[in-house]
Amino acid sequence: MYTRLLTPKWVLLHLLVAALFVATFFLGAWQLGKAEDGGGAVNWSYALQWPLYGFMGLWFYVRMVRDELRRDPDEDLPGNSLVLYQKPRIDTTGDPELAAYNAYLAELNERALGQRSSNGR
Repeated sequence: MYTRLLTPKWVLLHLLVAALFVATFFLGAWQLGKAEDGGGAVNWSYALQWPLYGFMGLWFYVRMVRDELRRDPDEDLPGNSLVLYQKPRIDTTGDPELAAYNAYLAELNERALGQRSSNGR
């Protein structure tokens, strides 16, 4: 289950989030230093905001990881998307060549749905 979070994409994302989380605290400390040197109210507010940004980013990242772990790993495979099916009406009143083509497409669709349902979906 957790092996999905060890792919190269996720490992890179873990490292990036960790680096950015630590960076927000360095930026907060830098802003605090400027505020203590007489930087004013703006520097004091930024000194508080930078760590808050770090925790917000971490919170969103934890939610993203949790959603990934809850996701069905097979949903990305081709042919597993939800298809709402309505049996097509074949117009036989007009062009006979078009009616034959529509009947052929309907037959292909029925075969595809039959194969899909026999595969357990």
